[in-house]
Amino acid sequence: MKGTFALFDIAGYVALLLWGTHMVTSGVLRGYGSALRRSLGRFLGTRPSAFAFGICITALLQSSTATGMMATSFAASGMLGLAPGLAVMLGANVGTTLIVQVMSFNIALIAPVLILFGTALHRRSDDVRYENIGRVGIGLGLMLLALHLLVLTMAPMENAQLLKVGMHALADEPLFAVLLAALLTWMCHSSVAVVLLIVSLATGGVVDAPGAMALVLGANLGSTLPALLEAHAPVARRLPLGNLLVRAFGCVICLPLLHPMAHWLSALGDSPARVAVNFHTAFNLALALIFILPVNKLAQWLVRLLPEPPQPADPGMPLYLEEAALESAGVALVNAQRESMRMADMVEGMLKGLVEIFGKEDSVRAATIGKMDPYLDRLGVAIREYLADLGGEALNEEDGERSQEIHAFVINIEHIGDITANNLVEFATKKAQRGQDFSADDIQDLAAMHAQIMESLRLALAVFMRGDLRAAQQLMERKELLWRLENDASDRHIRELRQQRDGGGGDVYLRILRDLRRIHSHLAAIAYLPLERAGLLQGRLVQSNGHHTIAEGKA
Repeated sequence: MKGTFALFDIAGYVALLLWGTHMVTSGVLRGYGSALRRSLGRFLGTRPSAFAFGICITALLQSSTATGMMATSFAASGMLGLAPGLAVMLGANVGTTLIVQVMSFNIALIAPVLILFGTALHRRSDDVRYENIGRVGIGLGLMLLALHLLVLTMAPMENAQLLKVGMHALADEPLFAVLLAALLTWMCHSSVAVVLLIVSLATGGVVDAPGAMALVLGANLGSTLPALLEAHAPVARRLPLGNLLVRAFGCVICLPLLHPMAHWLSALGDSPARVAVNFHTAFNLALALIFILPVNKLAQWLVRLLPEPPQPADPGMPLYLEEAALESAGVALVNAQRESMRMADMVEGMLKGLVEIFGKEDSVRAATIGKMDPYLDRLGVAIREYLADLGGEALNEEDGERSQEIHAFVINIEHIGDITANNLVEFATKKAQRGQDFSADDIQDLAAMHAQIMESLRLALAVFMRGDLRAAQQLMERKELLWRLENDASDRHIRELRQQRDGGGGDVYLRILRDLRRIHSHLAAIAYLPLERAGLLQGRLVQSNGHHTIAEGKA
């Protein structure tokens, strides 16, 4: 029974270690995830800077898995090159070893201080950033406490013959030890926690140095699996596959050399625990030195191995809304943004053909535009549901604002698609059925409004993708231009009808002008949220009873 209770104790302490790691990771991401994502694009111009960034971000997150998920999403979206992404992962792998190095020393005395400090800061502070600093403090304290309890529990087991026999069997079968540790790491999603567990086993004398080193190899290999298995698109698999191949190469080289390497590393500390920790660091440093130079060649090979897939037959099927990414708000928001840009591309394709279907009877183009609207609606619903699922997570203020921006963008794009497919295409069909023709001046005015709308679409995408405030201001200022174009075209068209004493087609033409302006209004609405946050939304255009006024004051 004592052995059974001891196993329950170990399982509980491992769970506490995992929970502490989760608290540190989530605390850093919730409090500073947006700043980290901005840094991800700012400091990755060269391989050394990408490598250094990977070390730093993993030391903060306490998890190379979290770093891998974030880097994988950015690499798949094109915001991070594959070669710099691989350099980031090399740095992340080294970063995990620094965490283990610090945690392996006997610093359990500060665990109560960290938990006390973290709890006070988390409960007493009204600032979300300080709350998350408190969360990080609690997580670190729990990790240290769990490690201390694990060591205390393992100590009496040194004389447990059955456990000793099992662990020595693992040492005699290093390949099996690697696979077992890889499976455990994949299940836990934390190589830090598993390596620290191995250190606890070695400290308690349960496993010798070569056996601990084999388990460390497995933990390194297993930490690459979560990002790889949770990436569904071939492009998204490139980075985690590259990380897996680098680690697998290291495992193949080191497996036959465990005993001589244990002897060499004993000069830095002869205890099995110290040998395992130093081996973990040396293993990842060596891989970084070997692969940092040929990282571009590796990236090119991965691109050839996993090329861009053909576009799906159903454009309304989401490509990037991966459920696994909901655990990280930053990654999930990037995925939602990528899917939103697919909607924008569809709408751009719909708008490009509008003038042609009004200038001449083009039933094929009109039918193609009309078929796109259901795809847009399905994508819009999928993105909104994805953002709603993400809302269950505790978002920081900046992530919450970005979620609102994506939601507003999707709604406006959907409305543009509805107006284009259900109104404008229908008007074109009615015009063709009645045998009506617009004059050359009519087509010219429509083309002028259409050109301005396409320019505004370009500005709206700049606002959405980069938060470009200058583009947002230009977009708002263009509302008056569109109103003036609509008003001038309406006046000219009505005068022509009076001269011809023919009202045929007048109502349809005026409705087309109105709907083109409505499309522009939805594009301009994309600028509202960033301008309001920046305090730059000092006036807005208002339509009232057909008159154009400007309402001063913050909207």
